[in-house]
Amino acid sequence: MLLERENVTPDTADEHGRTPLSWAAEHGDKGVVRMLLEREDVTPDTADKERRTPLFWAARMGHEDIVKMLLEREEINPNTTDKRILAFL
Repeated sequence: MLLERENVTPDTADEHGRTPLSWAAEHGDKGVVRMLLEREDVTPDTADKERRTPLFWAARMGHEDIVKMLLEREEINPNTTDKRILAFL
């Protein structure tokens, strides 16, 4: 219902830089992930303040179906690294 409102921006990040897609991917909510990926105003590869993307969260939590959905999108970069990995490079 919120996505039907004109004054709702579904790609807005919270104080940690996490978007609704990021949270849905982490929690394995396939329906919400699918709905958000269908929208033109959602960037599926947005990283949070730790440089973790929705793909990172889905993979970390073992949500294979969501990982596959995300990897179907050409905007997704599977080689994005988070801050912890960058610290070791």
